[in-house]
Amino acid sequence: MGNACSGPSLGGKGLLGTVSDALWRSRPSEDCLPPPSDAGTGSKNAANPSSKDAHGSDWSPPNNSAPAQNRPPETMKMPGSQDPKPVARDLSIQQGRADKQAEEVKTNKTAHMKRVSSAGLQVESVLGRKTGNLKEIYNLGRKLGQGQFGTTFLCTEKATGKEFACKTIAKRKLLTQEDVEDVRREIQILHHMAGHPNVISIIDAYEDAVAVHLVMELCAGGELFDRIVQRGHYTERKAAELARLIVGVVEACHSLGVMHRDLKPENFLFVNQEEESPIKSIDFGLSTFFRPGIRILI
Repeated sequence: MGNACSGPSLGGKGLLGTVSDALWRSRPSEDCLPPPSDAGTGSKNAANPSSKDAHGSDWSPPNNSAPAQNRPPETMKMPGSQDPKPVARDLSIQQGRADKQAEEVKTNKTAHMKRVSSAGLQVESVLGRKTGNLKEIYNLGRKLGQGQFGTTFLCTEKATGKEFACKTIAKRKLLTQEDVEDVRREIQILHHMAGHPNVISIIDAYEDAVAVHLVMELCAGGELFDRIVQRGHYTERKAAELARLIVGVVEACHSLGVMHRDLKPENFLFVNQEEESPIKSIDFGLSTFFRPGIRILI
């Protein structure tokens, strides 16, 4: 007696074999993997593709293989794409575009550049009178000096061969009407101070389309500043003599109602290279007239 347990017969395959058979029978044939091909079974399966697998299920290989291609695939083109161009042509096109852009930038910069107008070029005449042609009377030579508005050159009179100094003032540097008035006043003051032994003498003034030219006597001895540097020091007596000459020039200017306003060793020149050479005051570009009781703005 006792409990009699009954169940499915496992047969000779055992539990795992029975479960495996049940799973294989429940799967569709298209999901089954093909059996391993070896030397013995490969030819058999090839001859009979619908043969059964090891578990008894029918299996056949899917017939979806595409024929092998014997030529490269065609090039696909995207919508709107263009054929590639040679590299050299691309570089030339890029260079042309860059040059065009640079030219446009330069044109725009020139168009928007603010031009400074010059009062000296706008006025009909700086001197207010018609003058002769400087180059018909004088030959211009080497450069003697440089100032804020003008450059001084050596000039030689064609008729006599006598040498003078020519101060050339470019009209383009006369930006305002006040600058134009300063040039006119300088010429007027030089004529006003004519005859003093220690003031530079003006010979004449000329004007052309681009500049005003002041022809004055030549002082070939150099500046007082250079003479001081060259000598290193002056004796008390010699220094007193120079100081007396400078104060005499200031006194003469004031007596004639002129204020120099730019006194310095660079604006006193020696007539020649001799030790006892006369000294002359130059550069009356900042000078002005004054009257007693009138305030002067400096």
